[in-house]
Amino acid sequence: MPKKKNSTPIRVNILFFSVFILFSLLVLRLGIVQIVHGEDYKREINRKEDVTVNNPVPRGRVLDRNLQLIVDNKPLKAITYTNEGASQQEMLDVAAKLAVIIEKDTDKVRERDMKDFWIIKHPEEAEDLITEKEMELFRNKKLKDKDLYKLQIERITEKHLKQLTKQEIEELAIFRIMNSGYKFVPQIIKNNDVSQKEFAVVNENLALLPGVNATTDWDREYKYDETFKPVLGKVTTSNEGLPADRIDYYISRGYTRNDRVGKSYLEQQYEDVLQGKKERIMNITDKSGGLLEKELINEGQRGKDLILSIDMDLQVAVEEIIEKELWAAKRSPGTGLLDSAYVVLMNPNTGEVLTMAGKKLVKDKKTKELSMQDDALGNILNTYNVGSVVKGATILTGYKAGAINSTTRFDDRALDIQGTPIKKSYSYLGVLNDIDALKRSSNVYMFHTAIRIGKGVYRYQKPLNLDPQVWDTIRNSFASFGLGIRTGIDLPSEQTGAKGANSPVGKVLDLVIGQYDTYSNMQLAQYISTIANGGHRMQPRIVQEIREPAMNGDPIGPVYKAFSPKVLNDIGMEDQWLARVHTGFKKVMQEPGGTAYGYFGNATYSPAGKTGTAEAFYDGQYRVKGDPLIETMNISLVGYAPSDNPEIAMAVIVPWAYQGSVDHGANKKIGRAVMDAYFNMKNPSDQPKDE
Repeated sequence: MPKKKNSTPIRVNILFFSVFILFSLLVLRLGIVQIVHGEDYKREINRKEDVTVNNPVPRGRVLDRNLQLIVDNKPLKAITYTNEGASQQEMLDVAAKLAVIIEKDTDKVRERDMKDFWIIKHPEEAEDLITEKEMELFRNKKLKDKDLYKLQIERITEKHLKQLTKQEIEELAIFRIMNSGYKFVPQIIKNNDVSQKEFAVVNENLALLPGVNATTDWDREYKYDETFKPVLGKVTTSNEGLPADRIDYYISRGYTRNDRVGKSYLEQQYEDVLQGKKERIMNITDKSGGLLEKELINEGQRGKDLILSIDMDLQVAVEEIIEKELWAAKRSPGTGLLDSAYVVLMNPNTGEVLTMAGKKLVKDKKTKELSMQDDALGNILNTYNVGSVVKGATILTGYKAGAINSTTRFDDRALDIQGTPIKKSYSYLGVLNDIDALKRSSNVYMFHTAIRIGKGVYRYQKPLNLDPQVWDTIRNSFASFGLGIRTGIDLPSEQTGAKGANSPVGKVLDLVIGQYDTYSNMQLAQYISTIANGGHRMQPRIVQEIREPAMNGDPIGPVYKAFSPKVLNDIGMEDQWLARVHTGFKKVMQEPGGTAYGYFGNATYSPAGKTGTAEAFYDGQYRVKGDPLIETMNISLVGYAPSDNPEIAMAVIVPWAYQGSVDHGANKKIGRAVMDAYFNMKNPSDQPKDE
């Protein structure tokens, strides 16, 4: 039988040959790449660099709790310039052409700018300002370029600068903006009052104006004009850019120097969400910096929207009430120092601020005429002696310290303490328990409570000896209600108030009737809310939600973040103690003899609250430095309604209300009108009836 031939070596040889051919082709290809095209590829790699630029986007909007627009972005026609690697001369050429087309303000041009520009425009005359001797020193390297330039600048006179024409100064104003920004970052040349003609002519000549663009910019638009505007805050202009004192902070977070940012209050507090997601563009350049192409990395997204707890319809109504009553009070006798009034309305159960209003009468220095200005921020920035409104905290502090109980009664007779002025109520009120002491606003009841808290004993015309710890006991208790500490409101720069010295000991009696330490109106709103809701100190909030930008024509975007009510602390009071204070506060407004009954007795919404009057020293706009302090009266009011299930809490302060004994009652008039407005707007058919 013939032997079968083995084909394996043939297949192996074919495989080896195929591999050899493929390897040879790979080597040949690599050789072509390296030898033939290597230099081309190397030049291509070496000539490209990537520069990524973040372009700003419009800020988020601000809306009220009912989704009414408060702050929007108003589109503006704008002329911009982007330096894409142009030389100084090329920028000068563009600036000169642009100055012919548009009108540019020159108020930002400084004398030093004009001197630098004069040297560029008059190089030969500038050379003549340097002497031959100085040039010799320069050639001998004893003077440097910067030394010669400094000499030129010093020798340019007013006569030289007058050689610059009006149009050349406009050219300079444009050039200094072009030359001030980062490469590839658009600089706004003009965005105010750009005429249709300017916009059209620039658009038609873009080919002759490299780097220039006619585009759309934005500015903040306030739908309610000045209403609530101070609390909303301000945004820097494109000329201002980043605030000088926070440049490093913003630069480290990806901002550029000419970015507009929030510089006060809500705009500043919520900058991180209002700023939006910047558009990112990659600029591909050659080694010399020339632009080769642009690539969009991210389209960007305008800022997120803030939904406020504020009800703007109610805010407007409250401001109108304050204005009306402030003007009316100003016509009363003894009101030469009266100039302001403040109101806060808060949901006591959530801390949501529904209204934060303030008005101030400002006198023109030349005409002496008074004008009304918004001062809503006075609710957190100004602190005052507030008077008897704090007596609810005094009673509850006395209960907690074991100084008084539901059976404790004190005779309202004046106290005569050695070394201390006579301490008394506004009139003799008889023997009172805690509830009637609140209803009729007895000072003496509070004095005896403070003395017992301090483990002292009152003796006629004898010194008063109290445990020094009494100051901390009372102040710490007051702080648990929000008095004398930051409320935690989501606004910067909140003031806590001034604390008086812990001596003499008699001053602790002033402390418990609100005539020693000072408090803000926002603190009063938090304090009365804490009592109204059963003892929980709620954090006040202006912003209740943050929303994503609206998409696809929707009026509002989805929720990005919602702020839940936050309990800062519990005051640790027993229910029966709070119930007695609630009863006292209800009697203040609903029972004859109550200090606010004449204003609230016929209200249908069952109000409860406390009035306050405090002796104070004037420290306002009319005070002349160095003049003696003038005694005046602050008047206040805190309240809530309905008394059995509170849904709204209110605080009112009218500082420096009057001098003398004629009380115009502006605190109670404002308070009644404000409460009426709230319940009318909630249920227009349920209007309170007047007698």
